[in-house]
Amino acid sequence: MARGDRVLGWFPVRRVRVRGPSMAPTLADGDVVVVRRSRMPAAGDVVLVRWTSRPGQLSVKRAVRPVDGGWFVLGDNEFGSTDSRELGPAEVLGVVPWRLWPRPRRLPARTPR
Repeated sequence: MARGDRVLGWFPVRRVRVRGPSMAPTLADGDVVVVRRSRMPAAGDVVLVRWTSRPGQLSVKRAVRPVDGGWFVLGDNEFGSTDSRELGPAEVLGVVPWRLWPRPRRLPARTPR
């Protein structure tokens, strides 16, 4: 079983609750999102990640570009996010295409800064 499988289980879609302000204004603390494991990330997608230095912590961030060993990811809130600027490349576990709660909506990809 791959490492991402142990975290997300074998279902291709999971619900995840967002914690913290790092993805504001796109997502807020307490929002519930859908994570799809079966989709490959593209630059601009919102993704669920983890870092080698913090294997027990999952984070929702924006994919910027593939780099050696993973993806360079940033939070949408540049002043309130711990991301690849401090932690290096992240392992992408899945793509976040939808917010379920509150106000369900599709999360559009955007050009990362």
